[in-house]
Amino acid sequence: MALGYVGVLTVRVEMPWVGNLKEKRALVRPVVERLKVRFPLTVARLDGLDAHDWEVIGVATLSNDYDWVRETLKMAADYIAAEGPYRVTGEHVEITVLGEDGDDDDERGS
Repeated sequence: MALGYVGVLTVRVEMPWVGNLKEKRALVRPVVERLKVRFPLTVARLDGLDAHDWEVIGVATLSNDYDWVRETLKMAADYIAAEGPYRVTGEHVEITVLGEDGDDDDERGS
């Protein structure tokens, strides 16, 4: 039986009309901050930080309910797509099972 699930969503957004990093941050950062407030998620700007026309946003959540993790990540993806003045060009979801092998050992001491 699974102990829990960790869900990770990565979303690539592109804005080819943006000419500088300051303008890009002004488009992406508000969406990232609103995601943190609206959903029980950890959110980070992962890649493309030095590029002015694209960025990868990462989202993570943890629960003992697989369907809740899946649905929460879907809502986050929909929110990212709807809220920002950019184009979503890539999206990837990965849900990892925790404790599936039934191993009760505490690995901190290993």
